[in-house]
Amino acid sequence: MDIRITGFYAGLLAVLYLILAVRIVRLRWKYRVGIGTGGEDELKVAVRVHGNFIEYVPFILILLGMVEANGTSTELVHGIGIATLIARISHAIGLTKTIGPSIFRTIGVLGTFAVLLFSGGICVGQFVGFSLL
Repeated sequence: MDIRITGFYAGLLAVLYLILAVRIVRLRWKYRVGIGTGGEDELKVAVRVHGNFIEYVPFILILLGMVEANGTSTELVHGIGIATLIARISHAIGLTKTIGPSIFRTIGVLGTFAVLLFSGGICVGQFVGFSLL
């Protein structure tokens, strides 16, 4: 089983995860908050962006690995990986700029949901004998 493409996107997403985590650490130092958010809105948002990332990305990577392992075309696997990266970066930017609706947040949410639905659909399709090669 070769899932190097999934590994590549897992690596890129790990870098993004660390960027989001370092942002929290910097804000904790700035506001002198050890645990929680200390009521600081900027820190609340950073924690939520980081939390949202970790709520969705592991499951997406599992699906991506399954899609790749089951022989889906390289181009389609890359497409899912790129869409995931764009969605997660957009979501982080959008939520950081405003806690309300924004085009970046919308792209992030819809992109993440689309990746989940599409990847899940591929996995189900592969199980029942339909394949996107």
